[in-house]
Amino acid sequence: MDRLLNVQEVAEHLGTGVRFARRLIEERRITFVKVGRHVRIPESAVEAYVTANTVQPIVLRPTGLRRAA
Repeated sequence: MDRLLNVQEVAEHLGTGVRFARRLIEERRITFVKVGRHVRIPESAVEAYVTANTVQPIVLRPTGLRRAA
């Protein structure tokens, strides 16, 4: 079973403010669990969110020096 994080812990993990973490929950962009009136986010859901939104860099081939004709 995953560790359940509160909104503050999610914000710290993502390096953002609490407002952003709450917006992820409100817009249903991250999986969450309701425990009574409390909202908890599984640690694996945070990792999945980061993985899904990770942008890989473009690898450019070295062109070398070109001479004018």
